[in-house]
Amino acid sequence: MSTQAPTVDGTSDAVTPPGPSGPTDRRAGRGPGRGPVRPGTLVKIALMAVVNALGVFGILAAWREGSMGILVSMVALVAVADWVYFSRRSLPMKYILPGLAFLLVYQVYVVAYTGFVAFTNYGDGHNSTKEQAVEALLIQNERRVEGSASYPLTVVERGGQLGFAVVEDDEALVGTADQPLAAADGATVEDGRVTQVPDATVLSRQEILARQAEVTALRVPVSDDPNDGSIRTQDARTGFVSTPSLTWDPEADTMTDVATGTVYRATSEGWFQSDDGQRLNVGWRVMVGFDNFRTAFGDERYAGPFLRILVWTFAFAIGSVVTTFLLGLFLAITFNDTRLRGRKIYRTLLIFPYAIPGFLAALLWSGLLNRSFGFVNQVLLGGAAVPWLTDPWLAKLSVLGVNLWLGFPYMFLICTGALQSLPSDVLEAAKVDGASAMRTWRSVTLPLLLVATAPLLISSFAFNFNNFTLIYMLTGGGPRFADASVPLGHTDILISMVYSVSGLDGTAAKNYGLASALSIVIFVIVATISAITFKRTKQFEEIS
Repeated sequence: MSTQAPTVDGTSDAVTPPGPSGPTDRRAGRGPGRGPVRPGTLVKIALMAVVNALGVFGILAAWREGSMGILVSMVALVAVADWVYFSRRSLPMKYILPGLAFLLVYQVYVVAYTGFVAFTNYGDGHNSTKEQAVEALLIQNERRVEGSASYPLTVVERGGQLGFAVVEDDEALVGTADQPLAAADGATVEDGRVTQVPDATVLSRQEILARQAEVTALRVPVSDDPNDGSIRTQDARTGFVSTPSLTWDPEADTMTDVATGTVYRATSEGWFQSDDGQRLNVGWRVMVGFDNFRTAFGDERYAGPFLRILVWTFAFAIGSVVTTFLLGLFLAITFNDTRLRGRKIYRTLLIFPYAIPGFLAALLWSGLLNRSFGFVNQVLLGGAAVPWLTDPWLAKLSVLGVNLWLGFPYMFLICTGALQSLPSDVLEAAKVDGASAMRTWRSVTLPLLLVATAPLLISSFAFNFNNFTLIYMLTGGGPRFADASVPLGHTDILISMVYSVSGLDGTAAKNYGLASALSIVIFVIVATISAITFKRTKQFEEIS
């Protein structure tokens, strides 16, 4: 049934009332119900499927490694992502969540974990849990059981790990470094030796010779109890049982030397120590409070170099920002003059140093400034032997000079952009008021320029404060301090000091706890200076 609606010419059109058989959606092609799914929805589902797959992979990896903190964080991130992108009530979060997630993972988590490590003794000898330290000590202090039998041994590979297959009482046993010996169902034994294992590959003689060091260093536990010993081999054909020369008493929390009877007791410092002060060489991580900070500022080995390096770090960062900014500003003003011909060509040439990777440029300058065969000494100075990188003061001057060459194109670009964005009406008003060129520059142009460039100057200061690449590639921190017992030098900045103290350069024992404490100090310094400077930039806004 239809109703008639009058029209302008007096006729009537039939109007179909809404109902079960009528259209319910005004969008074309939808018809009754929800209609076809939009392509954008399909893309969103596909992308979220990838995100969830990656999240599940990370969760399983964290579960396998026993990292419950990372596991919980991954579950929370995946759950929040699903809720945000499948909910109609969280439109702003759809844009904020990716950046927020990266901020939490790569900034907040890193700073928080570094802060945690700063209060531990993490480093050489203290890089594991107590249970892992006990296991390592028992493995490292082994001796062959006197009168023990030898086993026909076969080297196998299972799941990417080397393992041993032995025959005991006509039964084939297979194990790896992580899996104790266990019966291997379906294994083939010929002439008292295992020749085939269903879930493993038997290595040939050539393969064994290629991996000889791994085979002779391999220890396969006999059982889950470390005190029962492990199977070892010297010729990849015969295995023997070796047992620890130390015994572990979990109830008394002691390690006892079987040969001498010396008892080593667990201490709060993460060591097993005897009554006469001797320590076993493997410890574990423990909380040490502010000990690392006391070492950094109280131990003469680090306190003396730290103060000198801190002063040089500030001088280097401030000097780099000032010199690059002044040179970049000067060039920007020069090439911003419309009367200068060929401005585009000059500007392009000035950007070339900025296009070269920083680490490569530092290496090139290290060769150019070499005292013996560098281009600067041999060609430009006619064979002089100027110690650009080996004299303390010249090395610092060289670092500032190379950084000036690397950094002025960036300042030139931002100053050029800032100058071209200055409001012309303000400059015209100053000219009408009779202000001289110098007065206009000091009272109008410079304040407006600093408002635009101040945040970038702060970021440049923070970058140069931690400019590890330049120092490491150009001077390596040298020349070394003559009166310091640690491998630190005159051009080291705080971040390169952290690298040396951490032991990653191979010149000292690894001490991640102390390095993390110094990293926290750097973070506090940079954050404080940045906050103060950002607050001061408001004065320029008030002037403008």
